[in-house]
Amino acid sequence: MPTKPADSKSEAKVADRWWVETTPKNRPKPPLTQAPAGTSFFTVAHDFEQDRARERLTDNNLRLVQQANPPEGGWGYVQLAETTYPARELERIKQLINLPPYARGAIMDSGRTIRVLITGTPIGERILELALGEAPSFDCWVDGEWVREALFDDVNAAIKALHRFVVDYLSPEGIAHGRAIAAQA
Repeated sequence: MPTKPADSKSEAKVADRWWVETTPKNRPKPPLTQAPAGTSFFTVAHDFEQDRARERLTDNNLRLVQQANPPEGGWGYVQLAETTYPARELERIKQLINLPPYARGAIMDSGRTIRVLITGTPIGERILELALGEAPSFDCWVDGEWVREALFDDVNAAIKALHRFVVDYLSPEGIAHGRAIAAQA
């Protein structure tokens, strides 16, 4: 079968078609100038010391409670952002929590979310933290040691559970019970 000579018209038509691959398949790839996004995360987490971070968080909570300076049985407040949580909602949360006379509460206002820090006397020996946001959570520190964590489906469940945690960790009976258990260990 005779072959037809190459037609310059047909070559021009192929070159004009943007969807036709005309470059060689084995072309060298340009060097990677920037690392993928994931590596920047691991660079940030490199040499992360969880114990030191926990100590800093505990120290930070203590400083915030001291800054709020709540009276026994009362509340203090620290504004952490330019915007503030609605005042009416803050009052509602205070009423729902209803601090006992042996507890001191401090509200950390970050605008869209709040954290409730509750301690007793002496301030900071025991700190209960309730983060009220999209995923409410509870953490408890006793003598600077993290001893409890809980996650909740909604704010109402978190506040309801907080009542029990306040009694368990801050009431005179709860403190005595905790010390008795620690002495047996």
